[in-house]
This record gives sequence, structure tokens and C-alpha cells, in this order.
Amino acid sequence: MKLKALGLAGIAVAMSAIPASSHHSFAMFDAAKQETLAGAVKEFQWTNPHAWILLMVANPQGQLDQWAIEMGGPGGLARQGWVPKTLKPGMNISVVIHPLRDGSHGGQFMAVPLPDGTQLGNPNGAPNREPGAAPAEPPAP
Repeated sequence: MKLKALGLAGIAVAMSAIPASSHHSFAMFDAAKQETLAGAVKEFQWTNPHAWILLMVANPQGQLDQWAIEMGGPGGLARQGWVPKTLKPGMNISVVIHPLRDGSHGGQFMAVPLPDGTQLGNPNGAPNREPGAAPAEPPAP
């Protein structure tokens, strides 16, 4: 009886320790499309549950539009090499995104090449691999 209660308690503890893998849908982003935006960082928000890049991008009329680019959480970004000061206001960058389906100025972060040549993110959406691991075979056409 004690063993059964202890086992159930262990299962309950283990289940509560597993983070929720999806707290909202990414259906608002068009994963079939990729866009590259070039502009100046207005703000880099290092916040939970998601970090954000606010990017000022020139529209066809030459006026600046603000784009909101949603990223992963700070914990996951830190494991990929990000720090709160990776992007600074005024920094000119190009960023690869999955755009919003409704056409508004926003998207899901995919990748950014930094001015020093460092690439953060994954522009092709392919699974990340461990450092030193052999590259995965490319998908068949």
C-alpha cells in the first residue's frame, strides 16, 4: 500500500516537472512562407514567455513601419547563444521570419546574421543539431 502511494506521488511530481510544450498556437504564422526583413532594431525585449524584436523597416513609400517579431523564451534563446544585449537599439540587421497570415507587420523569428558574421537561429527551419554532430541529410525534393 505504501509502495503504491509512493509510486503515485512520484508520478505526480514527475508530471508537474514537465513543462507545457505548447501554451499557444503558432497557426497565426505562415510556416510555408519566409521573408527577410532589413531594418534597425528599435527594441529587443528579453521577456517571458517570449522575447521580441521590434524592428523598424522602410516600406515602399520610404516611411518606417514597426514590425514585431516573436521569438522563443529567454531560457531557450540563452542555450542558443543569445544574451539580453545581443541586439541593441539602432543596430541594422536582416532577419528571416515566417510572416503573419493576416499580412500585418509581424512574424515568427527564424534567424538573424549578426554584423560580426555570427548566425543565430535556423533560417531553413531544419532541426538544430548538437555541436560536432554530423549534418542531417537534406529532405528529398
